[in-house]
Amino acid sequence: MNQEELRRLQNLAIELKLKVLDMTYTVKTGHLGGSYSEADIVTALYFHEMNIRPEEPKWPDRDRFVLSKGHAVPFLYAALAKRGYFPEETLMTLRQKGSILQGHPDMKRCPGLDVSSGSLGQGLSMGVGMAIAGKREHKDYRVFAMLGDGEIDEGQIWEAFMSARKYELDNLVVFLDHNGLQGDGTCDEIMPTLDMAEKMRAFGFDVWSINGNDMAEVVDVLDKARASRGNGRPKFIDAHTVKGNGVSFMENQGAWHSLVPNDEQYAQAKAELEGQIR
Repeated sequence: MNQEELRRLQNLAIELKLKVLDMTYTVKTGHLGGSYSEADIVTALYFHEMNIRPEEPKWPDRDRFVLSKGHAVPFLYAALAKRGYFPEETLMTLRQKGSILQGHPDMKRCPGLDVSSGSLGQGLSMGVGMAIAGKREHKDYRVFAMLGDGEIDEGQIWEAFMSARKYELDNLVVFLDHNGLQGDGTCDEIMPTLDMAEKMRAFGFDVWSINGNDMAEVVDVLDKARASRGNGRPKFIDAHTVKGNGVSFMENQGAWHSLVPNDEQYAQAKAELEGQIR
């Protein structure tokens, strides 16, 4: 990837963070911390990697994305709007009565969503099912799934990992948004994940560990995952991230899982993010 394209993606991730900030500040609800940790990954997927048609959301041959950590959907909504799935002004109806943009993804309401999610632990199983269907129907599409590191406390996740290898789902790419925090504290305090890369190698996945808030590393690992398709092994990307990435007072602060900014915090966050655009 050339530097101009990399800069475009980096700036786009910041632009979408600003949109999420506006959304949550306006409606006084939403999840900023986890939306910001996933920002570079979701931006790279929707604006560089995935084969999709916003004008035809249910195109049968599209790549699929499963946001298993469904509470972090504000950033996904911002990306979908920017790609043209629905008007950008709709973003300011987040979590409002009658809105297509509910607090967790609702595929029956919002165009561009492939899965309704939010009950943590279930998304990967749905992604595995989609990938199995693609294999059996001889489709070229790929399935991308994003998990939270708190979410992988759920046993169903590990059953899905085993199934992915059993059925040789090399069309499945799993990202772990590894920010070290969950709703009740740090992951190490509640249920240590230990060495996820080594665990997933033992499960038979192709595995990479990256800085998930570095766009160049995200794009590079997507290139590697794509190149390794056809070998019968699902893909796992251990993306080390920072909750609240990009805003100094939000970073690594568990409280910003679901806090919304007041007037002073909004102004500071906006200024910090705008200052990062190059």
